Amino acid sequence: MMYLVLTAMLALQVSSAIIEKFILLNSSLEVSTAAVNQINSETQQKIKSAVEKSGNRSADLAILKQADEVRKLTAGIISELDGLKKEVVDFAGGGLNEEGGIKNPQEETKVGELMIGGGKKGKAYELKDKLNAFIASIEKYSDHKYTPLALDGEQDPIAKDSKDQRRKDFANLNFGETPVAAALAVLSQKQSDVRRIESEVLNYLASKVGAADIKFDRVLAMMSAESKVVVAGTKFKGQMFIAASASGLSPRMSLNGSALQVTNGVGQIEFVAQGGDYNAEGLSKRALVGNITIPTPSGRDTTYRLEEEFFVARPTYQIETGTMPPLYFGCANKLSIQSPSLGALWSPKFSADGAEVIDNGKGKVTIVPNKAQVSLSISNQGNLLGREPFKVNRVPKPTIELRVGGRAPNLQAGEPAASVRTVQVVAIPDEGFKNYSPDDANFRVSQVEVSLARGQRRIAGPVVLQGGGSINNLASQAQAGDRYVIEVKGVQRRNFKGEVSNVEMGTPILQIPLK
Repeated sequence: MMYLVLTAMLALQVSSAIIEKFILLNSSLEVSTAAVNQINSETQQKIKSAVEKSGNRSADLAILKQADEVRKLTAGIISELDGLKKEVVDFAGGGLNEEGGIKNPQEETKVGELMIGGGKKGKAYELKDKLNAFIASIEKYSDHKYTPLALDGEQDPIAKDSKDQRRKDFANLNFGETPVAAALAVLSQKQSDVRRIESEVLNYLASKVGAADIKFDRVLAMMSAESKVVVAGTKFKGQMFIAASASGLSPRMSLNGSALQVTNGVGQIEFVAQGGDYNAEGLSKRALVGNITIPTPSGRDTTYRLEEEFFVARPTYQIETGTMPPLYFGCANKLSIQSPSLGALWSPKFSADGAEVIDNGKGKVTIVPNKAQVSLSISNQGNLLGREPFKVNRVPKPTIELRVGGRAPNLQAGEPAASVRTVQVVAIPDEGFKNYSPDDANFRVSQVEVSLARGQRRIAGPVVLQGGGSINNLASQAQAGDRYVIEVKGVQRRNFKGEVSNVEMGTPILQIPLK
């Protein structure tokens, strides 16, 4: 704040009105610092009184000693700053006039000589080390970490955003081109910060005095239920009670040997329930052993032991088909596996022996078998719930059908010799397989050979087609009584991934008689 005001002040050539305002600001800071010092003195006295009322116990006396050390540390740095302020007035300000005011409050050059000097030998560099050493020392008495009191421009939260100011060190940032009145205000601001920190540390120490006494000053209303899940038509059972804790008490709590996080005197219990050794009802008995340790006025710790038993239920799941369906080899077998007993905690993971697994989330899973048997493992939150075996079926072979001009030919009476100009052979998937996995039921005839036969001999062809097409070259030679002989050389299937594989069909032979 100070260096921003100083920058503006330079632009205004440091009017006497601004100098007077810095003098008033400095005076106000000194009055405020003195008031905080008085409050801190009272806090120190309260700590001393509390220690005496508690019988001067060793633990409380140690806190009182720390409070005295904090006051001594603070008094030391305050004295350093007072001495430095006097040097600024005497050396740079020319001392005080008969009215008690500074003779030369607008002087800047001598402030720079005193505080910055040459070769970084000015008083401000030594001051920086002492201020930050104070912070390092006083933090030992607190549970709080404080920001250093003396920062260079690149560290200062405001100066670091200014291209000109962030290059400056602590001395130049606070005392460069700075009149006496402003320099005094900067030093008084540091004194104010020191007293504020002292106040926070003393209040923290005061809260620890008498911690050995169990003073229940925090009341909690609590409700405990036998179960948070109740079946309709059954009774809900539980207890409602008042619990009390002491704000000045820091109990240590553990559960089954592991330390617990304690918040406002309440231990936070959270763990993953481990199953195993289930009985006939699917329940596994478990025990909780808790320990709460608190200090007593005698200076010795007292530990209270608690025991509680609970039951872990075996997680169950359901495959929505109701039965273990057969899977198809190399196909997208989609399953939905859900667990009503786990509800919102159901977040399963799947792995398989004999198949690729595609986890689609929320219990939806796609299984792509690559072996004749598949074992699917089902886990939830790292716990294996079960393994399910599946049989794997081969994909049913398609039916081969013949088309002439887009229709089925008359194989009994025959087709007119002059009308058969194109043939098409198609592979029709099994209806049940198509309904189960339509993305895998994509068959096609990849190659056929068409010949024209008369009696026992072939008279033309073969013509090689990719599943079908024109046979005009054969048709120009066809006569009534001839026949077309179609040999199916290849059938392929495209699966849900777009991968194409050959289907073993042998070499089916189809014939079209001509009339």
